[in-house]
Amino acid sequence: MGRPPLKVKSTVIRLPEGLGERIDKLVGKQRRAAFIRDVVEREVERLEKLQGQAGLPK
Repeated sequence: MGRPPLKVKSTVIRLPEGLGERIDKLVGKQRRAAFIRDVVEREVERLEKLQGQAGLPK
């Protein structure tokens, strides 16, 4: 039996030079993708909340 699917979609992003290394220093190279997923998820939720508070159309 293999590992269960993670239910994620692969997306290529381009980071400014040096940013990947800065992230690695903070969280470790093996945690870079998880860190980016967490930060993006938090930001999307923040923006959705702001959009809802402002009564803006979705």
